[in-house]
Amino acid sequence: MTQPRSWQSETARLGNADPSDPTGWFEQLWASADDGEVTTQWDHDDPHPALASWAGLPEPGAAAGRAVVVGCGLGADAEFLARLGYETTAFDISPTAVAAARERHPGTPVTYAVGDLLDLPPEWVAAFDLVVEIYTVQAVNRSVRDQLTAGVRALVAPGGTLLAVQAVAQPGDDDGPPWPLTRAEIEAFGRRGVSTLAIEELPGSGGGGNGLWRAEFRRS
Repeated sequence: MTQPRSWQSETARLGNADPSDPTGWFEQLWASADDGEVTTQWDHDDPHPALASWAGLPEPGAAAGRAVVVGCGLGADAEFLARLGYETTAFDISPTAVAAARERHPGTPVTYAVGDLLDLPPEWVAAFDLVVEIYTVQAVNRSVRDQLTAGVRALVAPGGTLLAVQAVAQPGDDDGPPWPLTRAEIEAFGRRGVSTLAIEELPGSGGGGNGLWRAEFRRS
């Protein structure tokens, strides 16, 4: 029996394969994982620790309003927000990932959908009281970083909050994926009516020796 390829080697291969289509490789990766050809590092049911420990979260069942998870994968973060009481939407550019999330969570209150930060549905723009973006922007080539950041920012409703979690860029981080974020790149979420509330650097959480940005923003 052929051993599955590691997700690290597969992301390195696919993420740089076609510069003209910087997001198309996600579906290839998820489809390969679904077929058992690639290991699945993202196969977990607990929310990301930087989300679960964030001070801005309400008690379970106490949340009100709409939340969205960007690049939801198998849905652990989205299910966590739903348990807090948010009316939660979760999207991923990969149809295979979305199908897997729906299968994993039968009867879920979360709305799982295929979506693209570079081409958002009009009804999602400025529609969410809480936007959670973890590791999606850093996974895509820096050639479209400004557009992806703008897409995340566009989801935030007036008075809404954005929580962004990304690895901290270090010298030599140019050969992604991932392509971790500099301080200026994490600060760039706070533009065009969205202001910065806090930016923390959490030590040793971003993989490969990188720290982790946890940044909170608010739309006025």
